[in-house]
Amino acid sequence: MNKAIIIGRLTRDPEMRTTASGINSTSFTVAVSRTYTNQNGERETDFINCVTWRKQAENVAKYCTKGTQVAVEGRIQTRSYDAQDGTKRYVTEIVADNVTFLGGKGANVANDSNNYVGPEADIATTDISEDPFKDFGSEVALSDDDLPF
Repeated sequence: MNKAIIIGRLTRDPEMRTTASGINSTSFTVAVSRTYTNQNGERETDFINCVTWRKQAENVAKYCTKGTQVAVEGRIQTRSYDAQDGTKRYVTEIVADNVTFLGGKGANVANDSNNYVGPEADIATTDISEDPFKDFGSEVALSDDDLPF
């Protein structure tokens, strides 16, 4: 199984191209913070290349800009090509089947590209000190018609 899911912020504006046959493709890079800290107590960041096609490519190009937080779901793909200088180049990227827009630039993200703030900056907490189901009573009556299966 080849499945990849990442959450992070775009490091630059997406670049949309159109193939000779008229199919849109958008390339973008997502900065993803690692879950652990290094020896200096800092979180390291991976920069993951992504590509998406057709309508999803149009949406990413239209609605996302540098700093936008996204969740990318797809598969990892490797490919190679011959560069103009004759050397063989290898590329590893996520071919995105689904890109979910999680928000624009957060208040904590500066316009300077060197001040990247990881995805944990936008995590909101919810107060759960009070039971949200307290007014429903102690018994819930369900019929077989209410079940989705």
